[in-house]
Amino acid sequence: MAGASVSVASRVLYEDNHLIAVNKLPGELVQGDKTGDVTLADAVRDYLKVKYGKPGNVYLGIPHRLDRPTSGVVLYCRTEKALGRMNEMFRGSDVSKVYWAVVDALPQNTEGTLVHYIFRDTRTNKSVARPVETVGSKFAKLDYRIIGASRNYHLLEIVLHTGRHHQIRAQLAAIGLHIKGDLKYGAARSNPDGGIHLHARSISFPHPVKKEDVVTVIARPPHDAVWDVFAE
Repeated sequence: MAGASVSVASRVLYEDNHLIAVNKLPGELVQGDKTGDVTLADAVRDYLKVKYGKPGNVYLGIPHRLDRPTSGVVLYCRTEKALGRMNEMFRGSDVSKVYWAVVDALPQNTEGTLVHYIFRDTRTNKSVARPVETVGSKFAKLDYRIIGASRNYHLLEIVLHTGRHHQIRAQLAAIGLHIKGDLKYGAARSNPDGGIHLHARSISFPHPVKKEDVVTVIARPPHDAVWDVFAE
């Protein structure tokens, strides 16, 4: 697992009795899949078990996910009460999700809204964004704006309004933009670590238990030559 040697303790972004947010590295699994690889959730459970001296199993709920090659904020729930309420918020419009994407070309406009219908091909584990609704497709919407540029790449800030399978990757590909390293959606070459330059920059939401509090969690991108330029 990429980044397995980087301790979770150094990547905790927010923690209280009900929630813990961690900065995920490219290549890490948010939760288990058919590969059987060690997951970020496993590492977070181990961290909590050691820090609080908990015997036996440590409860950890998973209200949302990030694609394996993507980095950034992942939120886990430490109580069932928090998980139930966070599940409701992620299904609704109570969670604000901001991403950064490094792409190989400029969009037609410096900012705008993309609306598509996403069709997921389970055979290839790939999604296609189409301009019109088709059988089995789901409505997808995001806002974007250009916030940076280097010699070879451009940095987009993206606000998600829906949470579809590979949504950002598919919608950007549909308008001719390719995320650095994302071979599956048309990038020219892969990244050395197998990740892609798509980063869950921040999430904001009302605290699921202390509802008067709004929690905002921000994650720095991974360290590499391209991200370091934009992160500055």
